[in-house]
Amino acid sequence: MTKTFKTLADFLGTHFIYTYDNGWEYEWYAKNDHTVDYRIHGGMVAGRWVKDQEANIVMLTEGIYKVAWTEPTGTDVALDFLPNDNKVNGTIFFPKWVQDHPEITVTFQNDHIDLMEEAREKYATYPKLVVPEFATITYAGDAGQNNDDVIAEAPYAGLPDDIRNGKYFDQNYHRINA
Repeated sequence: MTKTFKTLADFLGTHFIYTYDNGWEYEWYAKNDHTVDYRIHGGMVAGRWVKDQEANIVMLTEGIYKVAWTEPTGTDVALDFLPNDNKVNGTIFFPKWVQDHPEITVTFQNDHIDLMEEAREKYATYPKLVVPEFATITYAGDAGQNNDDVIAEAPYAGLPDDIRNGKYFDQNYHRINA
């Protein structure tokens, strides 16, 4: 993708893969002006994936975007995207229970909201594990808004490479092997 990001409309509908400096790899999609989808490919909650997460999405200035949300797990996320520079700055605030029991969250969250809420009430939430990191964007694709094919299956080994190598989506940004 060679697009220059200037407006919020340029950002919405974009699908990113980025790797944090600590090695954690994430895939993230600005589904529309209030919703994000994502898959986690590396890190302490690798294997987790989420659709239709409500989020606050704003443009701070031309080409710079802030996205923030709170998950049913109690995890808070704040991301700053600088796509023209292939950079992301993210801070994840993991509740104590996620740090102690990350395996509970490694699932398709949408099918297990009750489990996330139950764990949030059952286990300690404080102190939070704060993970502030810079990331490098390794892929950006123009998926269009509200494309349910972008994040439509669980993460698997090699999926980010399949996307980067053009083996996952067709020319209309639909999954090839759906």
